[in-house]
Amino acid sequence: MSVLTEPARAKLNLTLLVHGRRADGYHELESLVAFADLADEVSLESGDAPILDVSGPFAEAIDGENLMERVSLAAAAHVPGLQTGRIGLEKHLPVAAGLGGGSADAAACLRLLMRMEPHRLTNNIAETIANALGSDILACLKSEAALMQGRGEQLTPVSGLPRAGVVVVNPGAPLSAAEIYGELGADDLEKDFAPEIVRLDFDRSFEALAEYLETRGNHLQATAAKRLPVIAEVLKGLEDLEGARCVRLSGSGPTCFALFEDEAQAAAQAETLAQHHPDWWVRATAIGG
Repeated sequence: MSVLTEPARAKLNLTLLVHGRRADGYHELESLVAFADLADEVSLESGDAPILDVSGPFAEAIDGENLMERVSLAAAAHVPGLQTGRIGLEKHLPVAAGLGGGSADAAACLRLLMRMEPHRLTNNIAETIANALGSDILACLKSEAALMQGRGEQLTPVSGLPRAGVVVVNPGAPLSAAEIYGELGADDLEKDFAPEIVRLDFDRSFEALAEYLETRGNHLQATAAKRLPVIAEVLKGLEDLEGARCVRLSGSGPTCFALFEDEAQAAAQAETLAQHHPDWWVRATAIGG
């Protein structure tokens, strides 16, 4: 039996602007997304019947139907006789955390199925499946820095994203993205709204990235912090770290992050924060190339 593995990297919404609610009920977004070195691990072992095995520190937090199972079923529907098998998920990322973990797992599963039968499960089919099953899955399928627009299906690649250290903190209480968007109270989008396609190039400059981020925030942050007040405490803890830049919520939360120009400094500051808050999930990681 052959076993293939893929990392399912955490997605960070470095910015998240909500332009309004669309006629189809989705929100029109603009978000600079980057993928961290933190990841779940998804494996696929060839076999007859699809089976899902979940392990890892956050395995018990997964309940109900999993997006990976839906991906597998959708792929089989598009490609009759598609080879599937035993799907393994080693869950290292917290669940319902604003890190795109479920979407990243589903995207990694889809990449594995493509590797099983690359000539039949093509990239076009995979992108169709990703768009149909979730707003974040397409971005996670590519797992590359991008400006995400629309409901998440419009992706413009970002050039020159610098390597940067990141401290990521989750206080341990899940948040429902649907509920946060529902409580946001966004205005209806104007009928003639058309998103401007922007091509970003940071030329590997940390200062250029930081300056861009400091002019844009996360429109969900206030709503999420009202729903879960500990978010304000997490943000304050990150802001107090030496060298921290661009402190904010990722996605709908509750995970928050701070950027650092120096990866070693991020690691040292994460260790300090973890010592003061042993009940928080604190990790040092990095984005960019």
